[in-house]
Amino acid sequence: MKKELSPQQGEELLGILKARFEKNINRHKGLEWAEVAAKLGANTEKLWSLNEMETTGGEPDVVDYDKQTGEYIFYDCSAESPKGRRSLCYDREALEARKEFKPENSAVDMAAAMEIELLMVEQYRELQKIGNFDLKTSSWVKTPADIRKLGGAIFCDRRYDTVFVYHNGAESYYAARGFRGSLKI
Repeated sequence: MKKELSPQQGEELLGILKARFEKNINRHKGLEWAEVAAKLGANTEKLWSLNEMETTGGEPDVVDYDKQTGEYIFYDCSAESPKGRRSLCYDREALEARKEFKPENSAVDMAAAMEIELLMVEQYRELQKIGNFDLKTSSWVKTPADIRKLGGAIFCDRRYDTVFVYHNGAESYYAARGFRGSLKI
């Protein structure tokens, strides 16, 4: 599969990202769109991943800048877990372990195909500092190997103005649980 956008698709995506950036300045205080756009222009292969985030309902936006690496960090900033990434078990092993009623995919496999990373718990908590996300849904997050080895996986949501971290069997899936991703550019 060709993982690049046409010039027209790239322009449309940049327009969406710019409008979102300007509408949500609180997410990236001190950062300038012109600098982000220049970085995107120099890394057009990353536009494909951002477009995947966008088309699955993630509403990606810049949330940070890593001064050490010179990278802008995008997270899915949709109010609820992205619609096009729900009803997924945690990973391939969990998907293969299900005997019946298998979901179509897993969060880990879908993120890998999109060339993005699942948020870690710490990143999820940082996201919640810039807005209220997952008030009705939940999102799988990167699960530590020791928990996964025992058959579990972790997910997060926000209820009662508090971020909760929960566990579930990795093979479980729900219509209201998806995953949020991150991308460094």
